[in-house]
Amino acid sequence: MSRIAIVVLSCLAVAPVLQGCAGAILAGGVTAANIAHDRRTAGSFVEDQNIELKASSELASDKELEQQTHVKVISYNQVVLLTGQAPSQELRSRAESLVRTVPKVRRVHNEIQIASPSALSARSSDTWITSKVKVRLFRIEMKNFDPTRVKVTTSNGTVYLMGLVTRAEADAVVDVVRKIEGVQRVVKIFEYIG
Repeated sequence: MSRIAIVVLSCLAVAPVLQGCAGAILAGGVTAANIAHDRRTAGSFVEDQNIELKASSELASDKELEQQTHVKVISYNQVVLLTGQAPSQELRSRAESLVRTVPKVRRVHNEIQIASPSALSARSSDTWITSKVKVRLFRIEMKNFDPTRVKVTTSNGTVYLMGLVTRAEADAVVDVVRKIEGVQRVVKIFEYIG
């Protein structure tokens, strides 16, 4: 049985006894399993979570951005990806500027589109595409390739890929992703190792 399965099953077994703490325990178990498979250090993994929280908080503190835009913040190895929509270049740039003030951010990739915030149906479609991508990555047969090391997000049919990967792994991932129905474009924001 895999390490992830053992952690998840252990958490599920203990959850009913602990009632209110069950969610925290399960989340902690899943996070521990994610860290075990990640090429980032545990510190970097936690720092990315902190960056996402702080950046999202900064964006939410700006009333105009909060009310007129839909911006998603994704951090991987302290490289931040901004996706979504803003109705003007000024708001797009303001979102990026706020995120750049967050400590420990090494780079920002601003992929916010100049458009009205997407409809719930478009976001649901993006979630479906992301799910299909994640499942298909498990079909890649390559020595030492772990699909959980690739962070996937989709915005308006564009799939964004992040992670610490080899060039061969990146090529294999892109080859799979570009063939998935609904994918309009693939953007690599990988950092290459080896």
